Amino acid sequence: MNRETMSLPMVALRGITILPEMVRHFDVSRPKSVKAIEEVVEGNQKIFLTAQKDGDVEEPELTDVYRTGCVATVRQIIKLPRKVSRVLITGEERAYINTIEFEEPYLRANITVIPDTDSDTDLPNTEAMLRGLKDIFKEYLSKNPKLSKELAAQIENIGVLRKLVDVIGANVPFSYTDAQQLLEETDLVKRYELLSFKLMNEIQIMNVKDEIQAKVKKRVDKNQREYILREEAKLIREELGDDSTLSDGEEFQQKTDDLEASEEVKKKLKKEIRRFQNTLGSQAENGVIRTYIETMLEMPWDKVCEESEDIESAKKILEEDHYGLEKVKERVLEFLAVRTLTKKGNTPILCLAGPPGTGKTSIAKSLARALNKPYVRISLGGVRDEAEIRGHRKTYVGAMPGRIASGLRQAEVKNPLMLLDEIDKVSNDYKGDTFSALLEVLDSEQNRKFRDHYLEVPVDLSEVLFVATANTLQPIPRPLLDRMEVIEVSSYTENEKMHIATEHLIPKQLEKHGLKPQQLSISKKALWRIARNYTKEAGVRQLERKLGDICRKAAREILEMKKESIRVTERNLSHYLGKELYIYQMANDSDEVGIVRGLAWTSVGGDTLQIEVNIMPGEGEVLLTGQMGDVMKESARTGISYIRSVSKEHKIDENFFKEHDIHIHIPEGAVPKDGPSAGITMATAMMSAITGKKARADVAMTGEITLRGRVLPIGGLKEKLLAAKNAGIKTVIIPKENVSDVEELSHEITRGLKIIPVSRMDEVLKTALSGRGKTAKAKK
Repeated sequence: MNRETMSLPMVALRGITILPEMVRHFDVSRPKSVKAIEEVVEGNQKIFLTAQKDGDVEEPELTDVYRTGCVATVRQIIKLPRKVSRVLITGEERAYINTIEFEEPYLRANITVIPDTDSDTDLPNTEAMLRGLKDIFKEYLSKNPKLSKELAAQIENIGVLRKLVDVIGANVPFSYTDAQQLLEETDLVKRYELLSFKLMNEIQIMNVKDEIQAKVKKRVDKNQREYILREEAKLIREELGDDSTLSDGEEFQQKTDDLEASEEVKKKLKKEIRRFQNTLGSQAENGVIRTYIETMLEMPWDKVCEESEDIESAKKILEEDHYGLEKVKERVLEFLAVRTLTKKGNTPILCLAGPPGTGKTSIAKSLARALNKPYVRISLGGVRDEAEIRGHRKTYVGAMPGRIASGLRQAEVKNPLMLLDEIDKVSNDYKGDTFSALLEVLDSEQNRKFRDHYLEVPVDLSEVLFVATANTLQPIPRPLLDRMEVIEVSSYTENEKMHIATEHLIPKQLEKHGLKPQQLSISKKALWRIARNYTKEAGVRQLERKLGDICRKAAREILEMKKESIRVTERNLSHYLGKELYIYQMANDSDEVGIVRGLAWTSVGGDTLQIEVNIMPGEGEVLLTGQMGDVMKESARTGISYIRSVSKEHKIDENFFKEHDIHIHIPEGAVPKDGPSAGITMATAMMSAITGKKARADVAMTGEITLRGRVLPIGGLKEKLLAAKNAGIKTVIIPKENVSDVEELSHEITRGLKIIPVSRMDEVLKTALSGRGKTAKAKK
């Protein structure tokens, strides 16, 4: 067998194996390959083509290519952009690389042509092999409609086995590795068997594929129908200008898969997404389901924020933001210490109770900053409907989650600080008991699985730090109050107001009004006068407004009069704020009969009440005027009963109460007054008027009286003592059981006051009444 040796330009191909009888296009871009093609065109148009073992190699050497390749004739070259040439070749003969003669400027190989070891004439059953291969190819052709009918006709007309094997091998889309196996096989019979095997294998793969497709089609026929209908609906929606529904369904599904939530939540979401995709025809229902899914996906089911564990930093933030409020700060730092040590611990539910303007809401915001938690404020003032807390069922038109769930959604984490502002202003009506709905929210044993009517799946509120605020605890039901840790936020003293104004309010107002500290200064005496005579409050809200008034007038003067700086003093204060609004009713200059100073608590702090009693001839009537409430009226009658029970001891004629009327009046009659704490004050005033003994003008008192003359404890002692001090009172009578409250007060409040604790009414009379007076006798 003769083997011809020759030298030809060589091109290494990536992912392509050229076989004899193959006609094929391929692109070349490597400089060496392009140069080799150009060399061939100028010569005898013969080229040697072989496949690279690894297509990533840029500069292939002998070891990087298959040694067996194909001698081909270049038929056409087309120049493409970016230095790419498209080459049309015809494969002719197998050949083997002996050596690579040189690599620059192109690859040139010394090759040996490999003829087939057998010919058709040597084989006894050539005709049978021809027919068998044609039948196999026909079957393959029936399974693969991509091959042309012309090829089928060409194959049918081939009568030479070698040519048939090469033509079929060249036209069937084998992988380049399978084609390389056919190329390297020089034995015609073995190559025939290899080709037959590969064709039969391809036929089997296509049969299996057809079977699987048939089964899948049968199984998903219903889904396929629905898909086609959805596609049609999508096309209709596109024509109508709305192409969002199906893509939204897929987006919802993706978000559900990525959601940090329990299986229960995901199961509910997937069910709703299926409903959403099946309600294309009903725009209204589709919109309701869309809103529900979007709400569920925005809820922070298992998403938490990292809390701060730095106690020093938290303490510093709380001190920076607020002056005073020691109890609140202490409780917060205790909670943080426990949480840091245990890494969990029950989240407390705090209730800050106190007068308006004392910083309850702002301390909650500061607390959130100290703990590094998102802050959510929920205003409960005027909420009457239980659905405001629990949400509306989504079957209702305009349904939405309750305020608690909406607050979590706003915070985007499951452990924010949630402020329930004005919890005492919640009211009830026929739509349900709102306070009862709050019971589940604020119970640490129940709120792990709080059910919002709209969401329909449990929401975990156990990690939420709830802070409630209230001006008074009286309207809050006992079961709800029992679930909260109440911290009293009491009134500010004059000294505390000075500190708050200097450290917080003045810098805040200066910045708000565009003023620099050197442009406006307010003296301490002016601040004291503003707090005392221009505001009447427990907190500092009005004080801040007055400072804002000064800043506005100062800003105008700086611009109009070109002043560089303004100093507000006690003397020029009226120029900026006008006349004084409040003048305190100071202690009377002299002792009087039937006039006693009492102490009262109001929503804006403490106040003094001057109770007046007149005795007139009559028929034993008791007149009560001055807008007294029921409890205060009962206290007055209790005081009369007590005085009648001790009338003999005080030498009061036994017919006195039948022949005289007693008129009790509290000035400022337009202001409603109520409560039991004026009981001993009214009893003392009546005793003074009945016996004619003068009541001391420098004494004020507070306490509840009983029929037997016992003095019971009262609340709001701090505010009452402050009011007494402001009115110039020197001596204050308080119930003995309130002594512990006095011990908790700062020295600033009690300094200059003589506080006398009493347990019985006779002790009060002994201190408050001066002089012997006249014995009360009935006129004859």
